[in-house]
Amino acid sequence: MAGIAPRILCIGMPVRDLILRVEALPERGSKANASHLAEICGGNALNAAIAIARLGGRVAFAGPMGDVRETSSAFILAQLGHEGVDTTHIVRMPGLSTPVSAIMIEPSGERTLTIYRDPALWTVRLPEADALLADCRAVLVESRCAAFATSLCAEARRRGIPVIVGVDRAMALRDSLLTAASHLLFASAQLQETAGIADDGAALKHLAELTPAFLAATRGPRGTIWLNQAGALEEAPAFPVQTVDTLGAGDVFHGALALGLAEGKGVREAMRFAAAAAALKCARHGGGLAAPQRVEVEELLQDKL
Repeated sequence: MAGIAPRILCIGMPVRDLILRVEALPERGSKANASHLAEICGGNALNAAIAIARLGGRVAFAGPMGDVRETSSAFILAQLGHEGVDTTHIVRMPGLSTPVSAIMIEPSGERTLTIYRDPALWTVRLPEADALLADCRAVLVESRCAAFATSLCAEARRRGIPVIVGVDRAMALRDSLLTAASHLLFASAQLQETAGIADDGAALKHLAELTPAFLAATRGPRGTIWLNQAGALEEAPAFPVQTVDTLGAGDVFHGALALGLAEGKGVREAMRFAAAAAALKCARHGGGLAAPQRVEVEELLQDKL
């Protein structure tokens, strides 16, 4: 990586995560003891922003956050400042609450969570496009934020700026981000649910009939699959690691891929870069705050040549 690092705008909803490590999920109506408690900041785009910053990119975050007097927002802003993420475009919403999630992580690394998002947060109005997109090389947005982010994403595309959408839930086939995006990155389950097809390759080809965007899906230890410019399927393996915590792994992948593309990497190289970053995150507890540094990713890539 040479010269000035690319600037990437991440759009989403910050979340205050309360994480509990458990031996097994408790049965309905029962109680269980946790072996560990952690309080971290989270959210798809926020985790991606931290990953980008640690990997050497310049990153700004935009999206709604609760009242200036609440403790969750202060906690998150302090962490983002520590990571070097630009928070000047976050919109504070009087009287509202920043989202909070409770997450249980099993020894396998699998996580189960519940989250509260104040419905009024969706009414946020982002700052003007000129302020958000100045010197911007890529936009990364959570798929759930279409209601307040689509017009900005469309403007970014008009300016020739790639728009990467991280999809962690099924999308409606008329979702505005399907066509506002230049890149759609699904998790396998959400890809199949969106397309209504129980096969990743067939699902990607079906969605390609509905959007001109680049389409890819992450599949955990089975690696990544995508459609190339010729419409043919390509795959890349995952990096084998001892997984202890999958929370935030997809977000780290999305952030690393956005940075790789902004740096001018080709698709296969950017995919490999993102897979290495996500693998290193899975080997550590801490959600998105377990995202690796650039030197760690480059060392893993070199080791696996």
